[in-house]
Amino acid sequence: MKVGIHSIAFDIPQLYLPITTLAEARNIEADKLIKGLGLLKMSFPDVHQDVVTMASNAALKLIRQENIKPNEISRIYVGTESGVDSSKPVGSYVLSNLESVLGEGSFRNCDVVDLTFACIGAVDALQNCLDYIRLNPTKKAIVIASDNAKYDLNSTGEYTQGAGAIAMLITANPNILSFSNAVGVATEGVFDFFKPRRAVSKATITTSDENPEWQGVLENEIAIYKEQPVFDGQYSNQCYINRITEAYEHFKTESEQQGKIYENWTNILMHLPYCFQGRRTFIEIFAKENPELLAAQIGETDKDKLKALAKSSEYLSLVQAKIQPSEIASGQVGNIYTGSIFLGMLSTLCYHYQQKTNLAHQKLGFIAYGSGSKSKVFEAEVATEWQSAIAKVKLFEALEACQAIDFPTYEKLHKKELKTAVIQPSKEFYLDSIEKENPVLIGARYYKYGL
Repeated sequence: MKVGIHSIAFDIPQLYLPITTLAEARNIEADKLIKGLGLLKMSFPDVHQDVVTMASNAALKLIRQENIKPNEISRIYVGTESGVDSSKPVGSYVLSNLESVLGEGSFRNCDVVDLTFACIGAVDALQNCLDYIRLNPTKKAIVIASDNAKYDLNSTGEYTQGAGAIAMLITANPNILSFSNAVGVATEGVFDFFKPRRAVSKATITTSDENPEWQGVLENEIAIYKEQPVFDGQYSNQCYINRITEAYEHFKTESEQQGKIYENWTNILMHLPYCFQGRRTFIEIFAKENPELLAAQIGETDKDKLKALAKSSEYLSLVQAKIQPSEIASGQVGNIYTGSIFLGMLSTLCYHYQQKTNLAHQKLGFIAYGSGSKSKVFEAEVATEWQSAIAKVKLFEALEACQAIDFPTYEKLHKKELKTAVIQPSKEFYLDSIEKENPVLIGARYYKYGL
């Protein structure tokens, strides 16, 4: 029995900042970002948008697209590292939002949960639901990746920002992709990128050493929630390389395959924290699989030879054929954390749909990564009906319809200084209010659909 992705939908903010605008404002040579990293646009949420609205919109589009009845869905599992609450999962917000449109109590028997492991959380959610469907082949599950990749202004991560959600219907005998059981895994606990609990002394706010009550806080420390991560770019990149190469070798063992297994993959789908990350790091696997090519390169050190190999015709041909299709959407959206690998997957499928490629029964290789750190490598087979399923997804058309914002507007959105939406919400979920008065509901987030 085959199990996998039956259909897919997405939700991307309608606003974006052109990378050229950011480069000019930050005094960065634009070509370093465009030609060096593959960046063109950076999607950014409007005032009324967050990971809940994006996840809810993607899920509703998927349900309506496939004409699914709520009672057919047994699970809604969300992969995110941008949760809006330390206890209440994004999935529970999504469920109640869907019920506000599709009927009160219509998802009462649906299991929901969030899975968090940096950028690989949605892959974990997917594999959990694949196993569930293998055991319960008449059931259906929805996996959602929803994130807002936000970095500090003027930081080295600023130009890699992005936001969006991908929703996937998981079934037996799927129309798009079926996944094999074998999964290669590599894990190590590191601090390459993380979002720690932060605190400041209450005295710095109250100017009193007596520890007076402040905003209901009795502790002598004030906890701070910050969307932006703490990260070490170079170290994180090395962790990425280490984990994906280890997971790739483990996948060989688990799948009982030998040789250059990437040659069996029509396309290679990787986590893309920026557009060209895949092509810049897969060279490590390529070099290990082709030691004779590496040895033939000109260079005094192994590092020099690796750089030369990355510019070789053999490797550039691989990038163009197997990796480049996944980069198309990434360059126009930016990093969406847990959704990045699935955005690359959707970009690849939409590209081949436009090119009228015969992908049926071809294999796609997935190389996922999440900081902290973990990689998973696995593969999927394209179904014969994939074209009819992808025809419903207008990814490139939607990206072309997005609206550019100027730099002052971007900074105000980033600092949460704008009070009214740049584009008023229409036929979508939006954040309506956050409770500030009721003591037993302080911080509760209320969403609506429509306008």
